[in-house]
Amino acid sequence: MAVVEEAKVNLKFRIVMLFAVFIAGTVTAAAQNYPVRPVRMVVPSSPGGGTDISARIIAPKLSEYLGQQVVVDNRPGAGTMIGGEAVARAAPDGYTLLMGISTLAINPAIYRKVPYDALRDFAPVSQAVALPNVLVAHPSLPVKTVKELIAFAKARPGQLNFASAGLGTSPHLSMELFLAMTKLKMVHVPYKGSGPGVVDLVAGHVPLMMPNMLSALPHIKTGRLRALGVTSARRAAGAPDIPTIAEAGVPGYEAVQWYGVLAPAGTPRAIVTRLHDQIVRVLQQPDIRQRFSTDGAEAVGSSPEEFTAFIRAETAKWAQVIKDAGIRPE
Repeated sequence: MAVVEEAKVNLKFRIVMLFAVFIAGTVTAAAQNYPVRPVRMVVPSSPGGGTDISARIIAPKLSEYLGQQVVVDNRPGAGTMIGGEAVARAAPDGYTLLMGISTLAINPAIYRKVPYDALRDFAPVSQAVALPNVLVAHPSLPVKTVKELIAFAKARPGQLNFASAGLGTSPHLSMELFLAMTKLKMVHVPYKGSGPGVVDLVAGHVPLMMPNMLSALPHIKTGRLRALGVTSARRAAGAPDIPTIAEAGVPGYEAVQWYGVLAPAGTPRAIVTRLHDQIVRVLQQPDIRQRFSTDGAEAVGSSPEEFTAFIRAETAKWAQVIKDAGIRPE
C-alpha cells in the first residue's frame, strides 16, 4: 500500500515538473520570438505634452528596430493614474508598455488611493528622457525676469493664477517649490495634461505655468510665451539663453522632470532586456539625441536596475517636498 501511495506521489510530482517545464519553454519561446504583433505604448497624459512628444519621437525608430509597429495610445486623467493602471493591469507579455512620468514617484504622496505601486506593479525598462520645466508667462503679464515676477506677485498675493498638467504633476510641484522658496501666494489651475494647459496659457486664459521644455520651447521661440527661467541646476542645451531659476533670483532652486518606459510586473526578463536594448539603441541615435537636445531635453537610456533605483529615490524626494509644501493627500 505504501509503495502504491509513493508511486502516486512520484507521478504527481513528475506531472507538475513536466507542466512547469512546458510553461517555462512556452514563455522562453514567446520571449525569443517577441514581438510578433504591434506593441502599444500608453501615454498617461493628453496629446501635445512632453510625455506624448517623447513617446512619439521614440516610437517610429523603436518600431523599426523591433520589427513591429509601436502604437502610441493616450490615456489621460486622474493625475496620470488612468493610463498607469491600464498598464499595471495588462498582461505581462511586453505588448503593453507605459511611457512613465515623474508622477509615478509623486502620486503616492498626493493621493490616498493609488491603484498601483510604482515598484511592485511595473518592470522598469529604461529611463528615456530627462528635462527641465520652464517658468513661462503670457506676454501680457508685465514681467520679463524672475525677480520682476516675484515683485509683481508679492504686491498681488493670491491674485495670479498658474496652470499645471494636473494635481501633483511635475509642473505643479515645480511651481509649489518655487512659491515656497519665494513665499509667494498664487492660485493653482490644474489641467488634464501639459498640452491643454499650454494651449490656455498661449491663449492668455492663465498667465503663468511651468511646463516641460518639450511643450513650451516652440512657443517660446515664436514669442507666444515669455521664458523667465528653467528649473534645472544648469541651463538647457537647447535654450542656453534662458537662465536657471536659481541664477535668476531663487538660489538653490532645482526640479527636473523625467520620462521612462515600463512594462507590467512579471514581464519575462528576456522581453524586458530586448526592449531595453532597442530603446537604448534608439536613444543613442544622433538624430534622436539632437531632436531631444534641440527641444531642451536630454536622452538618457539607463539600465532596468538604475531606473528602479532612480524611481525609488524620486519617490522619497518628492514625498518630502509635498510634506514641506503642506499639500494634503486627496
